[in-house]
Amino acid sequence: MLGRHVVAFLVALGASCRAQFPVADAEVLNLTVVRSPADGNITISYKEPRGACETAFSNQKQYTGWVSIPGAYATNLFFWFVEARQRTDELTVWLNGGPGSSSMFGFFAGNGPCEVIERGINQYGTAAREWGWDRASNMLFIDQPNQVGFSYDKPTNRTIILTSDNVNQPPLQGSGSLPAWAYANGTFSTMNATSTANTTDTAALAVWHLIQGFLTTFPQYQNASNSSVAVHLFSESYGGRYGPLFAERWERQNHKRSTGQLRANSTVDVHLASLGIVNGCVDQELQVPYYPIFANNNTYGYKALADEAAKFYTAKYNSPEGCKAKVQRCVAAALALDPRGEGGNADVNAMCAAANDACYAIQEPYYNSGRSPYDLAAPYHDPNPALRFLSYLNQEHILRDIGSPINYTLASSVVSQVFHDTGDQSRGRNIKRLAHILSQGVRIGLVYGDRDYICNWYGGEAVSLAIANLTSPDYATKFSAAGYAPILVNDTYVGGLVRQYGNLSFSRIYQAGHSVAWYQPETAFQVFARIMMGTSLSTGGRINLSLYNTTGSSAASHSDDLPAMPSTTCWVYNFASTCDDGAHGLVSEGAGVVINGVLYSQSADWPLATTQTASSTSGKGSTSTTEALTGVFAATKTPASSAACVQCVGGTRWTVMISLVGIHLLWGCIV
Repeated sequence: MLGRHVVAFLVALGASCRAQFPVADAEVLNLTVVRSPADGNITISYKEPRGACETAFSNQKQYTGWVSIPGAYATNLFFWFVEARQRTDELTVWLNGGPGSSSMFGFFAGNGPCEVIERGINQYGTAAREWGWDRASNMLFIDQPNQVGFSYDKPTNRTIILTSDNVNQPPLQGSGSLPAWAYANGTFSTMNATSTANTTDTAALAVWHLIQGFLTTFPQYQNASNSSVAVHLFSESYGGRYGPLFAERWERQNHKRSTGQLRANSTVDVHLASLGIVNGCVDQELQVPYYPIFANNNTYGYKALADEAAKFYTAKYNSPEGCKAKVQRCVAAALALDPRGEGGNADVNAMCAAANDACYAIQEPYYNSGRSPYDLAAPYHDPNPALRFLSYLNQEHILRDIGSPINYTLASSVVSQVFHDTGDQSRGRNIKRLAHILSQGVRIGLVYGDRDYICNWYGGEAVSLAIANLTSPDYATKFSAAGYAPILVNDTYVGGLVRQYGNLSFSRIYQAGHSVAWYQPETAFQVFARIMMGTSLSTGGRINLSLYNTTGSSAASHSDDLPAMPSTTCWVYNFASTCDDGAHGLVSEGAGVVINGVLYSQSADWPLATTQTASSTSGKGSTSTTEALTGVFAATKTPASSAACVQCVGGTRWTVMISLVGIHLLWGCIV
């Protein structure tokens, strides 16, 4: 749906064409391997990744591992679990989007417990993130579907040419015409299109098996009853589709468990307590018409699309062969001919893929503006957030710490392509799913950064109203009547506006792009915690959700100025999306130097060449004891100044150089 700039494999390996093939033996990697009580054919391999991620407190347990699921193809889904900073029963599952994007993006460049910092040439450390979501919850980050991130089918050695994303198997020997850093040897998935899920429905069942495997292997993270576990699911971007369908699948599995189709004594009832969708692309029919509207008339006054062009693309959306009509036909066909969403009906797939293409035609004109689709304030080759974690994760000792038999990749074009080929996003029906979830008492929080174009807040607001209208007459009346209240983040600033009635909320976050937690970490955390705990999204105060609604203006009309545009950063392991014409020129001339995964014109341009390393402490990034690293905020008064934090990026005082990536996959919603 979203972008057509395919980034096939985002890999961070050595700076030369030397081989870097991880060890695959579980015993050598010190992995503990157990069988799932729910299904003896499913195995869980795990270890404690000591030293791989510095948390706020040294006693926070971490586990990395894989749940291996038999089937038509080998499936090994990766998870990284981090215990909360203070004892809690709360468990949050985090999913990045894509489809095909790794949740390690969120882990290291958003809401995770730590971030990667530079300490010198080819020297990295990690630092605890002040506003990581482990501040309030146990966190389970999952790479899915199969072949995404650290998840894999069969380890396969190959070479990836970073400047073109071409793949060679077997690996290349020696060097070619490009700079040595352009050739990345490593071990990856097969990249076989038949060895991964091709729809969200099929991906959802595999993740259910992962959660079952994790909870039965680590029963200490189940609540006391040991029969039903309350889980919070938060997802971003394409997660607007993942979230509703995953919730539906979990409910279906719970029903099978209660009716004896699944063994109740060896499985766990996964009860969804809250669903958070961050800058989610939820429903094409509702959200696509807001592309020309937002591009032409947003609250930052930046006009990426002229008035006549906006009218043209609005009319094109509504035309007989436009996005709207084709999506409606796709939804009807999928419901009739592929109701289980398995992607096995060629006619449905073709119809839905065509619908997706028609919708992309409405989205695409913005790209001619030269601005990032993930941030109105950024250049097209978006430098944010920093991608140094790609290099960090592929260091030999870090791969061993994690226990990985493959190198890390940020995104899978294979997954993106197969989801496109089934027209997964155009299959719709998510508003109906979300209305059902809401009617079951699940809290739903929609959170949108207001500088994002690709899943913009205009469309997100429309989704929230549609959910309310379909849920019940009470929600239809009272949610739309609820006014927008300020989101009081701390004693000094307002982070955005929120409309909330009962268990449904819609939050517009000021000065935030697509990955909200990167731009506004404190605001993102407070909103997350309030959704999870069922408190007021405006103040953080305790409320009676059955009676509560926000009050204020009927429109979230706050306007602001864009910050200065940042310079580009050429992350060579995401060359296509972050490297501009100047970087391409350096490559063609055989010039420039790569330091810690960034291409510079000369070594003197590296920031640490002239500045001191970020932290002078022991090298693990441990936080100052004077900083508060626990707790949530509840407001008692409105700040004297209502100005938002314009650019609150990063999460610690150790960050030396921060940058952000906008990766355009075939579908665009990458993170």
